[in-house]
Amino acid sequence: MPSTVAGPEIERLVQLLARLPGLGPRSARRAALHLIRKRETLLQPLVEAMRVAEERIVTCSVCGNVDSRDPCTVCCDERRDPATIVVVESVGDLWALERAGAIQARYHVLGGVLSPLDGVGPSDLNLSALVARVARGGVSEVILAVNATVDGQTTAHYIIDLLSGYPVKATRLAHGVPVGGELDYLDDGTLAAAMRQRTAF
Repeated sequence: MPSTVAGPEIERLVQLLARLPGLGPRSARRAALHLIRKRETLLQPLVEAMRVAEERIVTCSVCGNVDSRDPCTVCCDERRDPATIVVVESVGDLWALERAGAIQARYHVLGGVLSPLDGVGPSDLNLSALVARVARGGVSEVILAVNATVDGQTTAHYIIDLLSGYPVKATRLAHGVPVGGELDYLDDGTLAAAMRQRTAF
């Protein structure tokens, strides 16, 4: 068993950092050491930012995004097309689409996907709010920007069934060859999807 080389406070910091996505125990140790060495310029501002975030961050009652205001900045942006709603699994997916700058639409965060094996059913997702938004009218297209996994596609089909009684077009993101991708390195499923969804050149 490895011996402890730091006090319980530092060990606690390392353990908490190790819970973050993309950080394992070794990366967490390096991050903790860096924070400690840069205490004045990094650690203290980080602690203050986290305190403010804990006090002020809320979940948007309209779309499910996280922000310091409700409705969120995205929902309040009048430049966005209110007739188009992009449905995503998580806030991280919303932020990824915003980074790409591909569309100026409204969003709806599901908070996950249907997964019977994990015990996640329709009542565990933000589905009723989506249906309510569409039922109020003014929405002409719902873009299903869920992951291309079995659970993601199951969720997409479930949403299409939920919205079938409303005059709204349901679309999904294209699947296939990524920009800059080489065919030889792609998996069979991606190649098959790209071939099925080919477009005019």
